[in-house]
Amino acid sequence: MSELLIEEATLDEAVAELSTLHDWLRWTTSQFASSGIFFGHGTDNAWDEAVSLLLPALSLPIDAPKELMHARLTSTEKNRLAGLIAERINDFTPVPYLTNIAWFANMPFYVDERVLIPRSPFAELINNRFTPWLEEPQSVNRILDLCTGSGCIAIALAQAFEEAQVDAVDISYEALEVADINITDYQLNDRVLPIQSDVFSGVPGQKYDLIVANPPYVDAEDMADLPREFHHEPELGLASGHDGLDVTRTILSEAADHLTDNGLLFVEVGNSMVHMDALYPGAPFEWIEFEQGGLGVFVISKKQLVEYFAD
Repeated sequence: MSELLIEEATLDEAVAELSTLHDWLRWTTSQFASSGIFFGHGTDNAWDEAVSLLLPALSLPIDAPKELMHARLTSTEKNRLAGLIAERINDFTPVPYLTNIAWFANMPFYVDERVLIPRSPFAELINNRFTPWLEEPQSVNRILDLCTGSGCIAIALAQAFEEAQVDAVDISYEALEVADINITDYQLNDRVLPIQSDVFSGVPGQKYDLIVANPPYVDAEDMADLPREFHHEPELGLASGHDGLDVTRTILSEAADHLTDNGLLFVEVGNSMVHMDALYPGAPFEWIEFEQGGLGVFVISKKQLVEYFAD
């Protein structure tokens, strides 16, 4: 579908003629549906996209009471909404960067263009405390979140494993600034530690019961085909060489040294899972099936890593 930009005259008409929140939600949904923008940062349709933009912009909860739908908006509010709608359509800016809110594991997080917008299926694993692979969740004392970005995975891990210390590492100092905002917001500074690290370089000699890695994994072909919305995200968090596995190679070659004897490594490689068999023939990766959607996540134990890479 070709992109259709929204003109200033159309926005002026909306500000003049639309009165209620319901009016604005209906009109915005129509504009989003006809514009050809890409939905993929928290929603998959025009209505949910409109809701996720307009309600937070008005400091209202996403599940606001239906009675509020007929509340009239002020001119200031309408002009603000018109500006955000224009930025979403004309600049292809993802909604979470406009509202500075993204959801992961049913929790809100601050995000801006220093970090990727959370969308990992790891949320399902965390909510289930990695069962059945993790037989004794209560025995987990130390967790490493590789490529933490906004810190959402590290924070969700700390909430799920209330006795564990979580190291949240990222190569990007800018990303760690965002992670620190979220760690502070959730009052977890005593248990979640942001660390600048190129994969394991910042945690020498440290061992973990659980390593969770969501590294950059977009291959060169997919990078060239990404919708414009994704170009607002830091390329450092997306691209990882011709096959999308440059960072994953490092993780797999070094992870065993940073796992306790019964430790487990979970890695998300997304669509680049198609390259894994050729790169690691016969490797004992267990690919996880998700009830809530998502693919490209595998688990492997320390013992399996040692045995496979020793051969």
